[in-house]
Amino acid sequence: MKKLTALLMGLMMTLSLAACTGETPSGSSQAEGSQTAALESSSLSESSSAAEASSLSENSSPAGEDASTAGEETGDASETADGKTLVVYFSATGNTEEAANLIAQATGGDLFELEPADPYTSEDLNYGNEDSRVSREYADESLRDVELVRDTVDNWDEYDTVFIGYPIWWGIAAWPVDTFVEANDFTGKTVIPFCTSASSGLGQSGELLAEMAGTGDWQEGMRFRSSVSEADVQEWLDGLGL
Repeated sequence: MKKLTALLMGLMMTLSLAACTGETPSGSSQAEGSQTAALESSSLSESSSAAEASSLSENSSPAGEDASTAGEETGDASETADGKTLVVYFSATGNTEEAANLIAQATGGDLFELEPADPYTSEDLNYGNEDSRVSREYADESLRDVELVRDTVDNWDEYDTVFIGYPIWWGIAAWPVDTFVEANDFTGKTVIPFCTSASSGLGQSGELLAEMAGTGDWQEGMRFRSSVSEADVQEWLDGLGL
């Protein structure tokens, strides 16, 4: 009897141990599965955040490119708005030409020489001779309509600032300049006269040209001595504030 009882108790203990052993792997599997799910959820969350960040970054690129392009377009517009400078001149003996060259060099402007179709000779410019060409033209205004080789400039509309140079003849601008002024529309342009002379001043030469033109914003001009210097020209230009 005692043996039977001991046998039964042994059998019951064996069954109990087997049941405990079967639950342990199941519980461990569930815990590991829960941890794995948590890690996968975290990974998905991080991947989603990274994807959103990447998407925002890519979407912001076109805006940055547009801003850059807009900046470039603004720069181009600014450059166009500044316009170009033209230095127009008539020179009888070379003094006005020298001044015009210095102005063009300092401003980066283009040069345009006014050339009479019938050029003046040294005899024509003899002011002391009443029969010389300039003396006769001075005495008879109808003779001052001097034909030029060219009285218009290519791409005239591109120039915002126009310097007009000439020698002083009998207190006014040498009349070959009149032909150019009458042939062009100065609307929207800043016009700055300059002259060269041995002794005479600018006088009303600039004002008379402005009246003749009827258009443009004509500024007070400048008279240079016959032997103009680069320093003289630069000082004058600095004062203009261009």
